Amino acid sequence: MTSLRLGPLLRHVDETSATVWVETDGPGEVGVLGCTTRTFEVAGHHYALVVCDGLAPGTTTAYDVRLDGEVVWPEPDDPYPAPTVRTRTRDGAKALRLLFGSCRVARPHEPPYTLATGDDGVGVDALHAYGRRMLTRQEPDWPDALLLVGDQVYADEVSPQTLARIEATRSTDQPPGEGVADFEEYTWLYEEAWSDPLVRWVLSTIPSAMVFDDHDIHDDWNTSAAWRREMQATSWWKDRVEGGLMAYWIYQHLGNLSPAALAEDELWARLQDTRGDARELLRAHAERADGEADGGKGVRWSYRRDYGDVRLLVLDSRGGRVLETGDRSMVDAAEWNWIVEQTRDCASHLLLASSLPVLLPPAVHGLEAWDEAVTDGAWGRRWKGWGERIRQGADLEHWAAFGASFERLVALVAHVGSGRCGPAPASITFLGGDVHFSYLAQAHFPPGRGVTSVVNQVVCSPVRNPVNRTVQTGDRFARTVVGRAVGRLLARSAGVRRPEVSWDVDHGPWFDNEIGALELEGRTALFRLERAVPGDPDERLEVVLEHRLV
Repeated sequence: MTSLRLGPLLRHVDETSATVWVETDGPGEVGVLGCTTRTFEVAGHHYALVVCDGLAPGTTTAYDVRLDGEVVWPEPDDPYPAPTVRTRTRDGAKALRLLFGSCRVARPHEPPYTLATGDDGVGVDALHAYGRRMLTRQEPDWPDALLLVGDQVYADEVSPQTLARIEATRSTDQPPGEGVADFEEYTWLYEEAWSDPLVRWVLSTIPSAMVFDDHDIHDDWNTSAAWRREMQATSWWKDRVEGGLMAYWIYQHLGNLSPAALAEDELWARLQDTRGDARELLRAHAERADGEADGGKGVRWSYRRDYGDVRLLVLDSRGGRVLETGDRSMVDAAEWNWIVEQTRDCASHLLLASSLPVLLPPAVHGLEAWDEAVTDGAWGRRWKGWGERIRQGADLEHWAAFGASFERLVALVAHVGSGRCGPAPASITFLGGDVHFSYLAQAHFPPGRGVTSVVNQVVCSPVRNPVNRTVQTGDRFARTVVGRAVGRLLARSAGVRRPEVSWDVDHGPWFDNEIGALELEGRTALFRLERAVPGDPDERLEVVLEHRLV
């Protein structure tokens, strides 16, 4: 009999439909809420995304998962509440509670892993702690959605458990060593990340959206054209990047899409018509996606979700980069035009999620802008090589290091926030992760721009993967007056124009394992940041910031 290997994950939910993702250990028919679909196969693994439609708006419905007609989830002795689907109301009047965070390594939830220091210590998992809190509260107090903003798995930082599986099948004396080699090993990462019973329950009952960052593929993924050439010259990179993008499409991206977007997705349609193993179909898609950075025709990973009068645009700031054509850009022209189009009919609140923060601490922004200019020759030919070495060594690869893209995005926000595409949103908020510290920054535009929307950058990183004290000291220095001055002087010395928008880190940085939340209702917005108390056996969360954005 076919059984459930992973999931269910509740993914897209709107007023009348929901999608539920599962992985099974064999082929079969998967049923949820009376809707069924056949599994599809990739490299011997079996998956399904069940589209449940015809649901009533504004309702809460418990569901189970059936394989070939037999209930396989929840299991008979499951200690957690039955997973539920909570649909949105048609008028969009309900407030939105959006939980978010990034950078979560998978480790057991017991010592020594829950310790902040010592062998394998990564502290208390903030998502796990949030799930424990949910069990003590009623369903109306639960979040409406969860956004995971990058680094859901770490292909180059595997756990001791996954390393043991790797060593049982191949030698780690040859590249990629202790890192993930191919699609099969990626499936082990996702299994470990999503199998913890409490986290599994959370993902079964909170609709989730996701986007990758570098560690989902490799540290510093697509930093520059030089970085790509170095990786492409290795014997192992092709299998790693194609396996990682295949896994990302199956485990993360597929569930990001609404039923309407699925109906228009060419790859999804071809997959439904495939009989047998679809490995080559997914591999070709991954190869095409990876080729975008070299100037090829790419794949759009960015996507949109609407929650009543709140619009969430999730921007791909990793896989869609253009690096080899002389037009260094975060996304190609077609994807940028799509992003602009999604902002034309403005909502009450516009959320722009990017795994990489758009508004870094100003000192770091200046350093990255300087490095891009130096690498392009601003300090002469002799410095270009040093600029590339500094870029790769110090991870200078955020929006500030793609100056033209940064300016385009800031100009778009000013255009939307000044009401030139309809009524200006009450707030425009950048959501980010990646940097392993959390903070809040408010942006200020020149009065002549006419921007009436409140513009903020909120960052929550990590959910579970704190950095060492040396890195923390450097990040704190970047917030000082001296740090900001150094950043400005460096940028000016390379001829970098000062951005039209100004900002500072108004709150933070914080370096603990944390989870962030936005609460949006009408024209109001609240940001709350909570940390998992280090070493607490009860896995408590405590508030470190609660700030009204609007």
